[in-house]
Amino acid sequence: MSQTSAEKMRAWKGPALFSFGFRPFFLFAAVWAVFSMMLWLAALAGAVVLPTRFDSISWHAHEFLFGYLGAVLAGFLLTAVPNWTGRLPIVGRRLAGLFALWVIGRFAILFSATLPIWLAPVVDLSLSVVLGVVILREIVAGKNWRNLIVLALLAVFTLANAIFHYEALSGGYAAQGVGLRLGVATAMMMIAVIGGRIVPSFTRNWLVRQHNPARPAPPMQRFDKAVLLLSLLGLGLWTLRPFDLLTAVALIALGVLHFVRLIRWQGHQTLAEPLVWVLHASYLFVPLGALALGVDRILDSPNTAGAQHLWMAGAIGTMTLAVMTRATLGHTGQELRANRMTVLVYLCIFGSVLTRLLTSVWSEMIHISGCLWLVAFAGFVWAYGPALMRPKTVDGA
Repeated sequence: MSQTSAEKMRAWKGPALFSFGFRPFFLFAAVWAVFSMMLWLAALAGAVVLPTRFDSISWHAHEFLFGYLGAVLAGFLLTAVPNWTGRLPIVGRRLAGLFALWVIGRFAILFSATLPIWLAPVVDLSLSVVLGVVILREIVAGKNWRNLIVLALLAVFTLANAIFHYEALSGGYAAQGVGLRLGVATAMMMIAVIGGRIVPSFTRNWLVRQHNPARPAPPMQRFDKAVLLLSLLGLGLWTLRPFDLLTAVALIALGVLHFVRLIRWQGHQTLAEPLVWVLHASYLFVPLGALALGVDRILDSPNTAGAQHLWMAGAIGTMTLAVMTRATLGHTGQELRANRMTVLVYLCIFGSVLTRLLTSVWSEMIHISGCLWLVAFAGFVWAYGPALMRPKTVDGA
């Protein structure tokens, strides 16, 4: 007799942490966001020298984009794919093995200066490659062809990481290289694709429960598909030719289109529930980042890194926290309602993004931004860590 997902999770007698994909990856992605930020702030102050082959800024960028986000993507996909395909989730020792690949990758990158030059890149890339094979097998077995786009994005994300390693080990400044831009561009496409499904869907569900007659535009209409296609072209231009005037114009156009897309989702109707409005506020950084990068190029502004952080810390940082908090509540059988700690987490991550933009005016703001970042992710660990490590007591999502 075949097992349901819930039955397979209950059959696992080991630690609850390995009973579903989101548990280890969400929890330790947040732990790594705290630990790596502490290390980077210490390196920035000259208090420590990181034993990595990367320069400190490139290490910081890599460990957020490919380390932290890589873990969140693994947790999300290992949780979402069983829902997409109707197949059983990966739990227990196989899940622990995938998680171990990620952990070993973090230490390999941090101590890469003490290792053979080839070893850290191979170890770091192994999780994405193995995860891709696992996801492909599940999609093919479940005949869930429409989600092949997510697998394709994961493949490009893995390629971006490989390019980042090549640029860093070739003596280039990887923090401003093609690998980083390709990774960020892929992350923006992931947010545009996946966010374009979940934001209007969760908004509609909440509005229905509140007996509010307003409804967001249904996901993935012709307008959405056109925006995604144009985003692919615009982000491709930014990846390969970031300083061209045509790229600047394309980015500004994308910013406008994504802003219109966001307005169609009725976010202003959701201000009473932080778990919902945070999704809209997080998506807002997609058009804001595109507009800022486009305008900066036209004005030849020196603050390109600050504008790029609207995508990295802004869109990626806030959207991942929004998804992790909501998914943890839902999959651990808790009420889908934000408590005070969750609201504090949201406010601190938004504060971190906004103060980071002010570093061009006052350089010390980078430390304030970093401290707000630490509070946000430490707050997530404090508020959600216990639920992620204990067995679920209520059957459900």
